[in-house]
Amino acid sequence: MDLPTHYRAIPGPLPCSAGIGLRAPHYGEILATRPDVGWFEAHSENYFGDGGQPLYFLERVRSLYPLSLHGVGLSLGSADDLDREHLRKLKSLVARFEPALVSEHLSWGAFAGRHFNDLLPLPYTEEALRIVSAHVRQTQDVLGRQILVENISAYLRFQHATMDEADFISALVSASGCGVLLDVNNLYVNAVNHGIDPIAYLERIPLQAVGEIHLAGFDSAAGMLIDTHGKRVAEPVWELYRHALARVGPAPTLIEWDTDIPALSVLLDEAGRAQTMLEECHAAA
Repeated sequence: MDLPTHYRAIPGPLPCSAGIGLRAPHYGEILATRPDVGWFEAHSENYFGDGGQPLYFLERVRSLYPLSLHGVGLSLGSADDLDREHLRKLKSLVARFEPALVSEHLSWGAFAGRHFNDLLPLPYTEEALRIVSAHVRQTQDVLGRQILVENISAYLRFQHATMDEADFISALVSASGCGVLLDVNNLYVNAVNHGIDPIAYLERIPLQAVGEIHLAGFDSAAGMLIDTHGKRVAEPVWELYRHALARVGPAPTLIEWDTDIPALSVLLDEAGRAQTMLEECHAAA
């Protein structure tokens, strides 16, 4: 397939449809077949380099589809200052590719210059809220745009927390002006592991702030669920997704698959199921 030398980003918001994550094993097939999917999401840090294949392929995919950028390394909840070099690279990437949405996680993963290979949970306290809110505002000021903040899967809770996650996220939205990336799989994993009522959680999330939804698969081990992003979306997560759509209305929905990445057709099949549910939600609305 011949592609032009220079590319223009597709402007505007994400379509209210299903998308899939952009993964290296699928680059060539995506460009060759141009699959019928609404949009792609890319992990920001994978494209921080000055050149090479990742940027080459992202540029070409971006010329064909709307894009969302999803970060994993900004460490919004760290007690340290935000990494200025990380912010600089993110700003450059956003300016170059003009994504419809930019998102990060409600977590921390860096301390004293060291980065951990995980998204670590926060104590839901007023102190943590002040830190995260300040970091979100700083990020938005640097980027010149709103970001979405995603609820994470967590395998412990802090006894000294003064609020639960739904209240913390609502307060963060009010304090920083951020939006919410609602990860339904993470909510389900936490609901099972910690005895949370996921429907009550959905009732308390500020629905007007939800700009994107994530769906993914999980594994189980030692009597608990593990958020691995390595399987098809489980049936209970699909059912919770249906409740989420009834609560927040149709929203751009991503199929996440980060480990044991399957054939592109599998991701498109999962996206097709999400698309059907989105269309049913549109019809009901």
